[in-house]
Amino acid sequence: MITRSMNLFRKTNLKRTLLFLLGDVVLISLACVLGFLLRFDGQIPSYYWPMIKGFIVIAVPLTIFFFILEHLYSISWTYISVRELLRVARGVIAGFLAVGAVMFIIRRFPIFEGFPRSIIFISGFLAFLLVGMFRFSKRIYLHGFKTRNGKNNSGRPVLIIGAGEAGEQLARHIISSKETTYFPIGFIDDDYAKQNVMIHGVSVLGKIDDLPEILGKNNVEEIFIAMPSASQKTIKQTVSLARMAGVEKIKILPSTREILAEKISLSHLREISIEDLLGRNPVAIDMHSIKNYITDKAILVTGAAGSIGSDLCKQILKFRPRHLICLDQNESGTFYLEKDLNKLFPEIKKTFIIADICDQNKIGKIFENFKPQVVFHAAAYKHVPLMEENPDEAIKNNVFGTLNLGQNALKHGVEKFVMISTDKAINPTSIMGASKRACEMICVWLNKHPFGKAQDDKQTKFCAVRFGNVLGSQGSVVPVFKKQIEKGGPVEVTDPEMKRYFMITAEACLLVMQAGAIGQGGEVFVLDMGKPIKIVDLAREMIHLAGYRPDVDIPIVFTGIRPGEKLFEEILTKNEIPTKNQKIFIAQLTDVNEQKLLKSLEEFRQSLENNDKNALITILNELVPKYQKHKNV
Repeated sequence: MITRSMNLFRKTNLKRTLLFLLGDVVLISLACVLGFLLRFDGQIPSYYWPMIKGFIVIAVPLTIFFFILEHLYSISWTYISVRELLRVARGVIAGFLAVGAVMFIIRRFPIFEGFPRSIIFISGFLAFLLVGMFRFSKRIYLHGFKTRNGKNNSGRPVLIIGAGEAGEQLARHIISSKETTYFPIGFIDDDYAKQNVMIHGVSVLGKIDDLPEILGKNNVEEIFIAMPSASQKTIKQTVSLARMAGVEKIKILPSTREILAEKISLSHLREISIEDLLGRNPVAIDMHSIKNYITDKAILVTGAAGSIGSDLCKQILKFRPRHLICLDQNESGTFYLEKDLNKLFPEIKKTFIIADICDQNKIGKIFENFKPQVVFHAAAYKHVPLMEENPDEAIKNNVFGTLNLGQNALKHGVEKFVMISTDKAINPTSIMGASKRACEMICVWLNKHPFGKAQDDKQTKFCAVRFGNVLGSQGSVVPVFKKQIEKGGPVEVTDPEMKRYFMITAEACLLVMQAGAIGQGGEVFVLDMGKPIKIVDLAREMIHLAGYRPDVDIPIVFTGIRPGEKLFEEILTKNEIPTKNQKIFIAQLTDVNEQKLLKSLEEFRQSLENNDKNALITILNELVPKYQKHKNV
């Protein structure tokens, strides 16, 4: 701890550090002298002066030492808050307790004979007051004298939505910053207790429902949404009301999980995105249970360079695994993933492997050499129209890739195997959906067969997680629409009634990890994803966000449903079993017919060898319940 603190001490701004250090030395020394003055009613006997000098020599370095441990020399002077004041208090208390201990040990030294013990408490209290006031001096100047002089009353008028801690920090940053081009005219907050309250001289003007009226009365050019934990419904309502009032410039603070720094500033603000408007409310995640099976473990992620896989790797690294093995056959994607993860988590051991999950020999060697304890299987071919034209590749990669990984997991003693599935596996109408349903069947089947023992002498636990579309993932509708809008349109939607469930990438990854934590083997987990969203509404919202008018500036055209697509994807039926997480359910599946599965796998192999695509589709029709697909490619 001391080494870490000293490193932070060296890396901070030298000028500011020296100023604080010198100020603390002077103020702590002054507190020691004032302590004696108060103790003796302003008349210090002359024979106490050597004692005062000795007291200062002991008190100053000990208190400074504990200030360093509290990181008091790496704090920005401008943004000091109550949190930093508590650090000062802890540092002073620890420092003067240490002084008291030293004084007790050396109390018989001639210079300290008759030392008044009350001086330690009096001087400690004075040191806290003086050091605290010194650190707050700049903030007092910025928020008192500077604001009164009117230096911050010019700039672009903005309204801050949210008068909580995030809104307060944002307003404070705007007011105190020399470079800002903004001026906060007020807050909006639904909390009744905050109405008409002043925060840093800025009033809470009303509630979100009052937004059109407030915007109409004030010359507001831009809105800042400072509610990191707000629901998607609240954000959408705020944006809608702002647009009604003619304000299109809207920025937002990211969610609490995205903000790593302790202090919120203008740099955290970003443009409102489709994820903010359509992302669901966060699912409650048991972080402790995830930590229990990931921390200090060797973790293998397949499909690591993909949208889900790459974010999954980042989420896993936050739980400090012993070793992360990232596997993908995408060379370029793996190259950028390596750079990204090494920059974010340089201290954690990572290995990046280019490999095909269908390569039995190489996958076997990977399991043998790295001995993963947990496997997250995210590798798959996912594009529905492409797989309709290439059913052989869907079977090879999705079905046999999963089988290869699963069998190696059993053979080499993996503790948990979590496969990422899709809502398209429910009553599938596409090759991709049916192939992923077959993968679920393989996981359920492997879970029942003790071909191998896990490293704690327990059977390997297999489970799968189904979820809908991930906003912004590679090849998904969001980046496709963005490109079409950038080109001036038209935005192509398959059907006006087409609906899909959507979730954000971080939520999808946390769900996968949560499933691995609560899974006891053989489950297919399903997420309650709320209400589906019409794709045409998504297109209109994205056009709005780009600053255009749908069907006026950017046309929307309907191209017709593509092969294998449904108008509506199912997620939940009435037969799911709830779990301890109210948003996560277990699908009730019929028992896998082992003989039928093994027979189908063998027929798949023969058809692949013969390059018979029609036969592959016929076998898939027979294997997967409720999959009805034409038998001619």
